[in-house]
Formats: sequence, C-alpha cells, structure tokens
Amino acid sequence: EGDVIAADLRIASSSRLQADESALTGESLPVGKSPNPVEAEAPIAERKSMLFKGTAATRGNAKAVVVATGLATELGKITELVASAKFEHTPLEIRLDRLGRRLIWVTLAIAAAVVLTGLLRGRGLIMVQTALALAVAAIPEGLPVVATLALARGLWRMARRNALVNKLSSVETLGATSVICSDKTGTLTENRMTLTRVEVLSGSDSSAKRVLELGALCNNAVLDDERPVGDPMEIAILRRAEQEGISRDALLRTMPEVREEAFDPEVRMMATLHETQNGTLVAVKGAPEAVLAASALEDSEEPMLTVHRLAASGLRVIAVAEKFADSRDEDPYQSLSFVGLLGFEDPPRAGVRKALDVCKQAGVRVVMVTGDAPETARSVAESVGLTAQSPTEHIEAIPGSEIRPLDKLNVEERERLLNANLLVRVSPTQKLDLIALHQSAGHVVAMTGDGVNDAPALKKADIGIAMGQRGTEVAREAADMVLRDDDFGTIAVAIEQGREIFENIRKFVRYLLSCNISEVMVVAVAILAGTTLPVLPLQILLLNLVTDVFPALALGLGEGTKGLMERPPRPSREPLVTASNWRGIAGFGVIITVSVLGALVFAQQYLGLDSEESVTISFLTLAVAQLLHVFNMRDANSSLLSNEVVQNRYVWAAIGLCLLILLTVVYVPALAAILEVHPPGAAGWLVVLVASLLPLIVGQASLHVRRLRERPSAA
Repeated sequence: EGDVIAADLRIASSSRLQADESALTGESLPVGKSPNPVEAEAPIAERKSMLFKGTAATRGNAKAVVVATGLATELGKITELVASAKFEHTPLEIRLDRLGRRLIWVTLAIAAAVVLTGLLRGRGLIMVQTALALAVAAIPEGLPVVATLALARGLWRMARRNALVNKLSSVETLGATSVICSDKTGTLTENRMTLTRVEVLSGSDSSAKRVLELGALCNNAVLDDERPVGDPMEIAILRRAEQEGISRDALLRTMPEVREEAFDPEVRMMATLHETQNGTLVAVKGAPEAVLAASALEDSEEPMLTVHRLAASGLRVIAVAEKFADSRDEDPYQSLSFVGLLGFEDPPRAGVRKALDVCKQAGVRVVMVTGDAPETARSVAESVGLTAQSPTEHIEAIPGSEIRPLDKLNVEERERLLNANLLVRVSPTQKLDLIALHQSAGHVVAMTGDGVNDAPALKKADIGIAMGQRGTEVAREAADMVLRDDDFGTIAVAIEQGREIFENIRKFVRYLLSCNISEVMVVAVAILAGTTLPVLPLQILLLNLVTDVFPALALGLGEGTKGLMERPPRPSREPLVTASNWRGIAGFGVIITVSVLGALVFAQQYLGLDSEESVTISFLTLAVAQLLHVFNMRDANSSLLSNEVVQNRYVWAAIGLCLLILLTVVYVPALAAILEVHPPGAAGWLVVLVASLLPLIVGQASLHVRRLRERPSAA
C-alpha cells in the first residue's frame, strides 16, 4: 500500500489489493486486483491480474513478477508517442512577464517622444540611437534570469536543511503560507513507538502474554538489529514481545500463516489467519472502536473507559482480538473475542515546541489534523505547546465529523473550524474540505501527509509537504516539498527561506527598475531642457549590461533580512511591486537624475570642460550612483552599518567588479575611444564622487525617518 509501481507486473498472490490506474486508463476509482487470469487480448483497463508502471497500490499488498520495464511497459509505449513536454511558467515568472509587458508600452511611448523631440530640435540620427538604447535599458530583461538564479539558490539552501522542493513556484508560495495543517505522528512526534502498556480486562481469562502473541502474529514488520522494516507500531510490538520471550518466528513455526487481510482504512482493522491444531486461528488488531464493534463486548463500557484513560496520558491505543474460524474463507471481522489493549508512547520531537513558537511569532497558525483519539491528540498537542486561542482555555479537540463542504456550513460553524487548532478522527475527504475552508478565507495553506489517502489533500493544498522517511511514494510525488527528516522544524525553516527569497527578489526588482528609470529620466529631461546628452547610446548599453545586472544578482543571492519570521505573512495576492515600491522607485529615479544633471552642469560651468569631457563626468556619476544605490535596498528596520546588504559579500564583489570595468573603459584607449570617454582627472573624480553620493545620502536618510515612524506603530 502506497508504493508506486516501477514496472509492469503479473500478480502471483495478493491480499485486498487495489490500484489507482487513473494516470494510465483514466479510471477515477481504484481498481480491484487478483491473481486470477484474464483473456489474453483483454484491454488494459480489464487486466485485473496485472499491475502497471506509473500506477500506485492504494490498498493491500501483493507479490508479483516483473514482465516489462522501461519503454517496454504500457506507460513506456505511451511515452514514446509524446514528442514534446509542456513548459510551465512559475507564478513569479508570470508576474515578471506581466511587469515587463507593461514596461514595454511605457518604454515605446518614451522612445517615441525622445525621437520626436530630438528630431524637432534638429538632433538627427543620434536621437534614434539614443531612443533605441533607452528602449533596451528601460526593459529589465535580466529579471527572469536573476529571479531563477535566486530561486535555484533557495532550493539548494533548503535541500541542505532537509527540505526538498519539487517546483520553483513552491518557493514563492512558501513565503506567503499562513496556515499549516500538520499531521501528528512522525511530524510533531518522534515516530519512535514504544509499547509501554499491555492491558487486559478485569475478570478476563486473557493474559498480557496472549495479547503480545496475537499482536506478534498479526504483524508485517521484520526486526533487524541495524534497521527494522515495517510500521513503527508493529516494530514496537515485536520488540516488546521479544523482551517477554515471545518470538514471531517461533510462533509461525507452530502456527503458520495461511492468509492475510491487509489493513483497510475503512474497516480500520487488520487480520491474519493461522493453521493450528485446534483449527484456523484469526488474529485481529485495529482501532479500539472497530474491534469492539466486531466483538461480543461492544456493549461493555469497561474497554472504552480503559481506552480513554490510556489516551488521556498521551498513549496511542489499539485493540487485539481473536477467534477460531471454520475455514480460511470466513469473514475475519465477525464474532471476535476481545483480548486486550496495547498502549504506545510516541514522544514529541525535541525542537517542535521551539518551531511552533517561531510559527506563532511569524503569524503562521498551526493546526493539528490527526486520525487519533481526542484524548491522545490533546495530550500531544499540549506537550508540544499547541495552545488554544485563549491562554485561559483548554485546547478543544473538534471531531472530523463537523467538517463538511463549504456550502453546508453556516457562519458559526465556519468560524469554529477556522479557529480550531486541533481536529481529530479526520478522514481524507474531510481534509479536503478543511483546506478548501481555509483557502476560502484567504489563507495560503500548507498540508503535511505521508500516506496514500493524504495524496488528494497534498495536491489541493497550496503547499503539499510529504514525509521523506515514512511517507509513501504516492504522497511524495503528490507533494510540492519533501522533508527528508520528517521534522516539523524543517517546515518553519522552509517558510523562512521562502520569505527570504521573495524579499530578495523584490529588492533586486526595485533596484533594477529604479536604475532603469533613472537612465530614461536623465535623457528625457536633458532633451526637454535642450542641454547636452548626459549619456551616449553605447554608454547606456554598458550601464545596462554591467552596473545593473551584477548588483541585482548579488541582491538575489544574499542571506536576506533578519527578523522575517517576526512579521506576519504577506497577503497571497500582494503584487511583486507594491504602490509604495513604485513611489520609492520613482523617487530614487528623480534623485539620481538630479545628481547626474548637476554633475554635468558643474563640469561645464565650473570646471570648464568641453562637451565630451563633461559627458564622461555625467556618465561616471550615473554609473557610480547606481552602484552605491544598492545600499538603499536594505530593510528600513535595519541599522546603517549592520544590515543584510552591507553584510552581503556578493554585493561588495559586484561593486568591485563594476568599478574595475569602469576604470578599464576609461583608461584603456581603445575602449575609451569606442565609448567616447576621457580620463576625468582628480577634479573630475571628485565631482563624480560627491554627486554619486547624493542618492545614497538621501536614501539612507529616508530609511532612517521611516524607521522612526514605524517604531511607535510597531510598539
């Protein structure tokens, strides 16, 4: 159950086997399978004795023989017919593309205005060249490349922290996650089951030894000193049995297994049939309610009182029953004799409480969604620090039966479910309804899961998170992210990384746009004023290739702003460039324009430089001002000398490289002739330095004022 089939197989033996063949046949429901032969020419959908590559076992188990692999399988034959794969753009790429398309129309309008104005003033061909250079400069064609590199670096960082992300788009969505619906076992707990309690009913003829014997017989696990194989609960049963001198192998030698009824999520029980001297023994284990309902004690209160007592202490409880059947084909789940209860302890993970505190501080709600009993779930929730909405209240365990489709919930029921932190006895269908409920309230929902039944919920959630160690292949393929360590703390790390990546992308988008707009404004204002062009066409292209791209790339690869997990998640529909961002971009464009034109006028009026020499001053001022402008991209709440931009070694490397290129262009005669620049001399460099510092000084001052304004509101 839960395995993705890796080849075409002929079934040799099976137990309650079903397979999801929707990917191959289009059949939406799981198909029952058996070893019984079918017609040789039967269609694929009717080959009940076969399992096919790419499908998944959704129930039961089987032994089968490989009959085809690779392109020889039925799925492989279809694959050969596929000539091309559809390329999917991430939401971020779509946003960037939309932004670029808008800028194209603005740029075309500006370019046309520049050409028209220049021609009216008699400047001729130079204006056409300048307009073309501005068109290239104004469109940030490097955005998709830098964004992809930033996302890819984020994926690499997450992988080092045990979070494997399947899609680039998931990284962006992670940063906006506001609700995490988390499984309990193995995510919030260690998934290190220890059988600590063996209970028999008072006055019963059964013994603890008999309970352990039946638990060892009704078992699929295999003990191994290095790495046991199987369900953690079944492994715990075998370990406790061995401590009591009970060996499953020895039991099977005297009572060989003749049939198995695999665990059925709907029946919530498992059974094995064994041949004994007294007939066919049926060993059953499963959920206490289900086992009691199938036994003669279903009207007795004592078993469930014991179950509630064990569950209230944080133990996970299963029941054990038996009977002797007249034949191997008899229904194993009727007329059972209740034998006893097994209580398992699964300690909370060491770092879960801290991770939950981090999520709470970040405005991310964590909801425990489990199939366990209310008492067990509540005990674990309280031990890991999952609290009620009010500190004075006890956490309420809401049963999954209260989760219904949106159109069947009234306002009060919706609010009750939206505010719930603990939901118990939740079915796969109810998980889908719960996700839809939170999404309808505007939340970005992350869902964790490990089993086949979790796959639909993992797909429906905005971020599906599968367990890498105990998760099934079906769950891992349906998920957007896989946790290699099955640790909830890794989710918090991934959310922080997602926020960091989005903030870095927003920073370099703001930087690129403000630099590009400054280039357009410098030329446009100069033309309207009828002065010398401050930058020439080739100089504009050089700036676009060098001083724009390298600092932007450095911003995208930075460590990100500190304190991101102390802020609420950003709204899911918030644009990449907000209205306040646009105001800042325009403002910095104006400041850089004033600096460049001021340097040009000063060089002409006070230094007495000719046209070509003064253009060199304005060109270098624009270049250096843009490089220093990168430090204005720091977070407003950070300090001047200790912030994410100053501490980014890539930023310093980018600035050093760009300055080296500028010096090479100025002082290598061949390059200087091509770009029409001249060495500015000491006085010229002083003008460049002073003028290019103006945008940095104004920018830092505005960030300081903003910090002072935000401090009272934050308090």
